[in-house]
Parts: sequence; C-alpha cells; structure tokens
Amino acid sequence: MTENKDEIDLEKARLDPGSVFADPETLRDHRGLAREQKIDLLRRWAYDASELAVAEEEGMTGGEPSQLSRILAVLHTLTGGYDVEHSPPTKQKGV
Repeated sequence: MTENKDEIDLEKARLDPGSVFADPETLRDHRGLAREQKIDLLRRWAYDASELAVAEEEGMTGGEPSQLSRILAVLHTLTGGYDVEHSPPTKQKGV
C-alpha cells in the first residue's frame, strides 16, 4: 500500500482504492493527487464499501470491516459536505 509516495498506479487506485491506500486518511494526505482525483477515488471507495455493507446485510460476511464511515468523513472534509448529485445507485439509495 502507498504511504504518501508521489507516484501511484492511478488505474489500480481507480479500480480498488483500498488496494493502493491503507486507509482513507492516507489517500486524503497523498501529495501526488489533485483534490479532484482524491474526491473521485473516495467516491469509488465509498461505493465499494456500500456494496460490501449490502452483501453483509444479506448474510455474505467475510473480509475486513467496512471503512465506510471513515471514507465519508474524509470525503466530507474535501467537499464540504455530502454530494447528493454523486450518490451511487445502490440498494440503499445512496450513502
């Protein structure tokens, strides 16, 4: 996982932010990403975390605990609030 290196595999991060960053705070603090890139990656991570929460609700447990609340908190610091325009189309109708 990346610890504030200037270069990352952006494509890998777009597909699975959690495989590149140890936690949402590490992504937020990364110096090699623009604010817009951080927001995009956090939204993707939030979507993935939301889908995992639905799977757990349906009895498909396993894996690491959800970081959804931490992801949303970091996203909030970058955007100034929750952006309903970019709410993912999930079972729970957004986060």
